[in-house]
Amino acid sequence: MNSTRNNEKGMAYKLLHTWLGDGLLLSKGAKWQERRKILTPAFHFHILKRFFDILIEESNNMAKSLKDIKNSTVEDLESFISRHTLNIISETSMGTSLRNLDELEQQQYREAVYELGDILFYRVFRPWYYSDTTFPISPRYKDHVKCLKILHEFTEKVIKERKQYHESTNGRFLNFEKAGEDEEMIGGGKKRLAMLDLLIAASKDSNLSDLDIREEVDTFMFEGHDTVAMALIFAILLLAEHKDIQDRVRNEVNAVMEENGGKLTMAASQNLTYLDRCLKEALRLYPSVFYILRKLTEDVMMQSYLVPAGTQVYVDILSLHKNPEFWPNPEVFDPDRFLPELVQNRHPFAYVPFSAGSRNCIGQRFAMMEMKVVVAFLVHKFYLEPMQRAADVRLTGNIILRPAHPVRVKFVPVQGAHATKVA
Repeated sequence: MNSTRNNEKGMAYKLLHTWLGDGLLLSKGAKWQERRKILTPAFHFHILKRFFDILIEESNNMAKSLKDIKNSTVEDLESFISRHTLNIISETSMGTSLRNLDELEQQQYREAVYELGDILFYRVFRPWYYSDTTFPISPRYKDHVKCLKILHEFTEKVIKERKQYHESTNGRFLNFEKAGEDEEMIGGGKKRLAMLDLLIAASKDSNLSDLDIREEVDTFMFEGHDTVAMALIFAILLLAEHKDIQDRVRNEVNAVMEENGGKLTMAASQNLTYLDRCLKEALRLYPSVFYILRKLTEDVMMQSYLVPAGTQVYVDILSLHKNPEFWPNPEVFDPDRFLPELVQNRHPFAYVPFSAGSRNCIGQRFAMMEMKVVVAFLVHKFYLEPMQRAADVRLTGNIILRPAHPVRVKFVPVQGAHATKVA
């Protein structure tokens, strides 16, 4: 994982190529380095800071939706959460709000992501369908084509809308050298430079085509909403089940917000250290990306074993995170595993929910910030009550780790003055 040479993705990733093309997840070599260089500024601290108010707004929308739910019970947490994480990634990384889009379109997009992941695993366990020559005779091929059409049309619509915006403003908001200037305004709001803007700007000075842009948008729309949604689902399940830990998180959130005039800002969120540990522990138990595949381009010596070049290596993150050598009582939800003194003495590769090395997740800081804001708002405004134990939730192998069946959680509104202080 730390190698700069053995960082080519494994064979199974090629099954995603018809969807994600040579986006950052699948590309390699010079093309990957060029794309990573273009996209890294999109996740700079100053850019993330500008996205914080979107996280606040969407978390508020989530809380309002929960107050209207019958019996305070969400019957399908995945559907509920992913609706909001999809809008967050679109409005932050793409600069486009989905509130103007038909809800049915958004639902079709989310369902197509899930189904395409299901089809991927169908092919993984049937090697005779690996080839694009044989796959068209598969009973899942028509579903595959239908899903791709939905996914690509959705992202093309997002790209088209953003391009039209820049054309209407003569591209004057594509000047990234002025990204730190607060006084510049867009449509009455503070200037927000999105990841998509970086790609549009780069396309004017390089050979980046519309297809190249779509590859990255497809990659980030998927990875930026689905992985975070699953992480939030399991974090909510665990907090609902462990009332003592949930109460401690709520007390921390309330205290931080009271010190900040009843609001949650990016600076104030840095003080939510216990919540941060809870989220890290949830990702240890339920890493959204639960495996990594690499193809070795050169021989690797692992202790006394020589693993030859050309080998397909499967890194089992789910088992790694439950290795008792590093994690005593590994099935127990214990946020204090991530106290600074314990982290310092632990092997750095014992915990890799965002991968590691040069191909680590480019958006990991943004993902953690998003999870922190959403969970902070939920525990501030609601008591989370379990309808089932996290350990009883059957998991399914998809592109990412997800529940096999709908997950239910009860959100009981918090009574009292502190629940109304959110800005």
